[in-house]
Amino acid sequence: MTATGEEDVTARGGPLWWERRRSAVLDGGLALLSAAECGAEGVKFAGDAGIPVAVGVVFGLVAGSALLVRRQWPIAVVLVAIAIAPAQMGFLMSVVGLYTLAASELPRRIIASLAGMSLVGTLIVTFVRAQQGMNRGEYEIGGDWFVPFISITASLGVTAPPVLLGMYVGARRRLMESLRERADSLERELQLLAERAEERAEWARNEERTRIAREMHDVVAHRVSLMVVHAAALQAVARKDPEKAVRNAALVGDMGRQALTELREMLGVLRSSDGAAERPVRGVGAESVPLAAVGVAAAAAASRVAEEGEGPCLSELDELVGQSAAAGMAVDLSVVGEVRDYAPEVEQTAFRVVQEALTNVHKHAAGAKTYVRLAHRSAEIAMQVENEPPPEASSASSARLPSGGNGLVGMEERVAALGGVFVSGPTDAGGFRVSAVIPAS
Repeated sequence: MTATGEEDVTARGGPLWWERRRSAVLDGGLALLSAAECGAEGVKFAGDAGIPVAVGVVFGLVAGSALLVRRQWPIAVVLVAIAIAPAQMGFLMSVVGLYTLAASELPRRIIASLAGMSLVGTLIVTFVRAQQGMNRGEYEIGGDWFVPFISITASLGVTAPPVLLGMYVGARRRLMESLRERADSLERELQLLAERAEERAEWARNEERTRIAREMHDVVAHRVSLMVVHAAALQAVARKDPEKAVRNAALVGDMGRQALTELREMLGVLRSSDGAAERPVRGVGAESVPLAAVGVAAAAAASRVAEEGEGPCLSELDELVGQSAAAGMAVDLSVVGEVRDYAPEVEQTAFRVVQEALTNVHKHAAGAKTYVRLAHRSAEIAMQVENEPPPEASSASSARLPSGGNGLVGMEERVAALGGVFVSGPTDAGGFRVSAVIPAS
């Protein structure tokens, strides 16, 4: 709710039918003035009517105090003013009553009817009084035009201004209430939009955290796993075969440099999106929006690597298999179908699936015979990595590679994001199989 609406609600709470205390005080003051006016005019009315002065005064006080209920019953106030007009009472009551009636929410036909009755009543009373004055010679101006002129002028002067002012004030009040309601509605809508935007930002943050974690896992896990395997082999042959130890050390260095290169590429793309992450967006909140922008920047960074061809592709599959073979794994690679180019994200996902599957073989089935099969089909590309049961004693068993348990989940998420199918599980022979099918477009 807007500040104006809050102040309006706080100000309410007057006695009886009044919404505000100041409205009750104002109506009470007007009723006292009207009662005093009608009481004073009751003296002359009593003399003209031949009744006791006290009766005329009391009648004027009671009639004038009707102005106290002008907000609750404006029609009754106007009717009382019309009724006492022949007694030359209730000028203030007539003016204020017509104003209140015109400013109320009553139908226009009722307002017009009562205003017309007041106009006619005032016109008749003024005409009769003016004619009597002319007959008594109270006016020096003569002519048949004077009485109608003064009657019409007086009746319009008493009736038209309060009615027009009341209509203006009523229209303005209704306009302000409409604007206030619209402002409150817009504020509620903005609050709802802000809550939804915050929910979307939280969802985006969670999605991009998962995506960044998956990218970092794919970049680091495979090469670091191979480095650990080669380091373990280096430790085993350091004294027995110095030449092989040198080769293993060179392989560890090469893989470390490749891992660092891939990390620099990803971090470099993330840094290039810092400007977008630091710019806050107005209307959602100072805490949630910058983090949402970080999520958007991360998404742009991860996707840009694939779109610009900076990520791995299927042409590097031979090198990937060769690295695993150099680490002591027996790997058999077979490719079926016509080799062709795919979208960068398709090639990167296919490469990552094979890479993660080989990494899992290094971790959980070191020394096992592994088969990598790649099939190029008309509308899709299929890949399968299957390993035999690991031997009981493996030279790489001392590597003690840790497992976070997120590799298979990351592969399934990657494939599902492209509309593909991912299946993994143990084989009947005691090994493990990873299969994926990805649409070509």
